[in-house]
Amino acid sequence: MASTATSPSFQKPNSVTVKGFKISTQKLPILKADPIEEMTKELGITPPEMIFGDNFVAIEHEQSPWGIAFNAFDALDRVDKTGTSMLKVAYSREWQKSREKTHEGIKEVVKPFDWSYTTDYAGTVKPGSRPFTATTKPIPIELLKRPDPILFYDDVILYEDELADNGITMFSCKIRVMPSRLLLLARFFMRLDNVLFRLRDTRVYVDFDEMEIIREYQSRECEYEAVRRTLAATRDDVPAVMRDPNRLSEILPLVEKRLERVALNE
Repeated sequence: MASTATSPSFQKPNSVTVKGFKISTQKLPILKADPIEEMTKELGITPPEMIFGDNFVAIEHEQSPWGIAFNAFDALDRVDKTGTSMLKVAYSREWQKSREKTHEGIKEVVKPFDWSYTTDYAGTVKPGSRPFTATTKPIPIELLKRPDPILFYDDVILYEDELADNGITMFSCKIRVMPSRLLLLARFFMRLDNVLFRLRDTRVYVDFDEMEIIREYQSRECEYEAVRRTLAATRDDVPAVMRDPNRLSEILPLVEKRLERVALNE
C-alpha cells in the first residue's frame, strides 16, 4: 500500500520561482467516476472522454495579488451549453450514443450542447488581480527566439476526446520559463474528419524584469476539404500535417485576434 507521501492526491505540484513570479504545474491521472459525476452536475454537460480535472498551470506574482491559471473545469465551463453553436453534422447522433455508453448513469445530463467542446477559454485570472486592458503591443517574438537557458518546461493536457472516432478535440498547455521571461501557450485543437479544423490559441508572455504581461488570443478555422486541397498542392505528408496543430496554425485562416496587457509596476 502506497504511503500518503507518494499518493497522487498528495503529490506536490511542480514549481519554480523566478524574480518574484511563481510558476506551477500539476499532472495527475484522468478523473474517476465520482469526480466526473460531480463535475458533470456542476457543468451541466457531459464531459469529454478523457478529463484531467486535477491538472493545471498557474502563474502568480508573489508580491501582488496578480495571477492567472488554466484548468479543465473553467475551460469546459465556456463551452456553449445551449446547442446554438453545435456542429450540425451526421456525427452528432453517433457521438451522443457513444457518450451514453461511456458515461452510463449520467444520461439525464446529455442534452444539446457543443459536443466538439470548443472553448474560447483564455485563462482564469486570480480575484483581485490588476485587470488586462486592450493593447496593440505584440508579444516580442525575437526575444523568445534567443537561445536562453530553459529553467522550467511542462506540457499539460486538460481534456481530450476522439469525437466518436471521427477526429479529435483537445485542450493543452505548454509553458517554458527562461531567466528573464516566460511563454505559456494554451491551445484548443479540433479536427472533425471531413468537416472542420479549429484552433484557438492563448499565449501569455511575462517579462520578469519589466513586470509586464501580454496575453494574445487567436482563433483560426477552416473547412476540412479546403485544408486538404491546400496541402495536396505541397510536398508535405498530408495525413501527418492534418494531425499537427503547429503546422496547421500556419495554414488555417485567422478568424479573430485580441491583444491585452497588464503592467504590475505602473
